Amino acid sequence: MTPQQRLNALLELVSDRGNVSIAEIGEALGISAATARRDLATLADQRLVTRTHGGAAALGAGYELPLQYKIARQAEAKTAIARATAALVSPGDTVGLNGGTTTTEVARELGKSERFIRADGECGITIVTNALNIGYELSVRANVKIVVTGGVARRQSYELIGPTVRDTLDGFALDVVVLGVDGLTGQYGATTMHEGEAEVSRHFASVGRRVVVVADSTKIERATFARICPLERIDVLVTDQAVPTPFAAELASAGVELVVAS
Repeated sequence: MTPQQRLNALLELVSDRGNVSIAEIGEALGISAATARRDLATLADQRLVTRTHGGAAALGAGYELPLQYKIARQAEAKTAIARATAALVSPGDTVGLNGGTTTTEVARELGKSERFIRADGECGITIVTNALNIGYELSVRANVKIVVTGGVARRQSYELIGPTVRDTLDGFALDVVVLGVDGLTGQYGATTMHEGEAEVSRHFASVGRRVVVVADSTKIERATFARICPLERIDVLVTDQAVPTPFAAELASAGVELVVAS
């Protein structure tokens, strides 16, 4: 495990448990007490955790991990979801993508797919995104026309938010909108941690002919702070595991097609 991987794992441990002791960190990660203390000091210096006597605590119940620390979470699931989602997109489509680790994987899959390479050298797909990292990665793909909205950047997620995003999206009609979410329930629909990102995702959905939500199994039947849209606004859910039977029934009732990636 590299130092960065160890910091990722430690931050995820603190985030999941809320409070951890040095002994718990050592047992969970297989590291010495001295290494655990040094790593906690590094995270505390970056204001990612709060040091406590003998351990550390998460910054709050609704704390959102910065994107760079989320990348390794559910990595295989996100890759499978990305492949299944890319298969739902046709050559020539205009696709909207919000930010997040799963939509970033979708963007990579779309960017490298030979289905969107045209013999005449023109772009085979257009992608509209409010995520700076997605725009940066896809800007080198000759087969992709990449459009990045304006807006104010959130350093936690690299997403642009605010009225400029809404004004930009009002000028588009998108064939497919792919939304990453932090939670999905029958009662609240699609949700996320930050109200500004929820507003942007909601506007993406309003200009999309077809809305695809991508969510690994950890997001299913979980509700977070800010609501994006009800289940009825979602056309397809792509996830990595079979969902609980009651929730599957709610999806069917709302007219949501369920795709389980393999």
